[in-house]
Amino acid sequence: MENEQSRVIREQIPRSELREHSSPLYLTSSFIFDSAEQGRAVFAQEEEALVYSRYSNPNTTEFINKVCIMEQAEAGLSFSSGMAAVFSSLAGLVRSGDHIVSSRAVFGSTHQLLTELFPRWGITHTYVDATDKQGWEDAIQENTKVLFVESPSNPGLEVIDLKHLASLKEKHPQLTLIIDNCFATPHLQKPLTFGFDLSLHSATKYMDGQGRVLGGVVVGSQELIDQLTFMLRHTGPALSPFNAWILSKSLDTLSLRMDKHCENALAVANFLEQHKEVEQVRYPFLSSHPQYELAKQQMKAGGGIITMVVKGGFERAKNMIDSLEMIKYTSNLGDSRSIATHPASTTHSKLSQEQRATLGIQEGSIRLSIGLEYVNDIIEDIDRALLKSK
Repeated sequence: MENEQSRVIREQIPRSELREHSSPLYLTSSFIFDSAEQGRAVFAQEEEALVYSRYSNPNTTEFINKVCIMEQAEAGLSFSSGMAAVFSSLAGLVRSGDHIVSSRAVFGSTHQLLTELFPRWGITHTYVDATDKQGWEDAIQENTKVLFVESPSNPGLEVIDLKHLASLKEKHPQLTLIIDNCFATPHLQKPLTFGFDLSLHSATKYMDGQGRVLGGVVVGSQELIDQLTFMLRHTGPALSPFNAWILSKSLDTLSLRMDKHCENALAVANFLEQHKEVEQVRYPFLSSHPQYELAKQQMKAGGGIITMVVKGGFERAKNMIDSLEMIKYTSNLGDSRSIATHPASTTHSKLSQEQRATLGIQEGSIRLSIGLEYVNDIIEDIDRALLKSK
């Protein structure tokens, strides 16, 4: 089978002697050895076998294999959350004295890692304007080991020229390029095909798609994944078999769901762009987006996230959110149900007002995760809330 969708659906761990049609849940912490000699051989790395679910489990293996198919990657690792994947990917590749160059537009917890945790270990960083090509090159030092980006970014939806960043490795071969591909998903964007080394996701978001479980995943070359395996095995952020089982089954419908998310989001974005109570709308596939042409080159569609700025600042944003009826207020995204979030007071509240301003996060900014409901119902709820909060 060559079709990606067919391959993902048909990817399955080997059936047991019971010949089950659907992959079973392997809810076990460990696996038995046939003999003491086999146990010795496995731990001596002379033989491969399942040992302990913190290392590997049939359910996590199936989940990883499906992501690798979608991302066109050789290998991968699953984690207990998206932030576990971010931390392990960075910490597994740098040491004291090393330097990371990152887009300034990153998730709040990623910002905390770079600014609060890693400096304790002698790891420095430089933030750059993700859209400034020369800025990336100027920020690279002799001890720079990693370039880290989100594209599209959270919540400003900046789109980064992935091909250009990958080209920097010609002059700086020591670099490892990592992208948080969570907003796009592998259905809309395949960073490894542009020359990136690792692509990671909060599987909690679109991969699950229904707000049920936590999970993370990183994929790339076998060589890099082997380097990161130490972090997974010895720091313990393993994905549970149950969550992996849920996520694997969810991936079967990811492409179908993302197509609908994108269709609904584009319709809502077009509506909001014409609304008199909205100052600004940011969506990658709106022609008004600063990187619209680049987004069309790199992405199949614009994704399910819209960031808008309402007139009236924080008070208006707060009143608008409180006036929503169908759409609920939570800090998650990528759900089948539409969600509203106020980034300045939640996900990016640890940033200073000046830092938020450089990312385009205003007091009136609202991030909308557009779900799978009937699109007219979504639009009616937003319109009603905008007018009611006027």
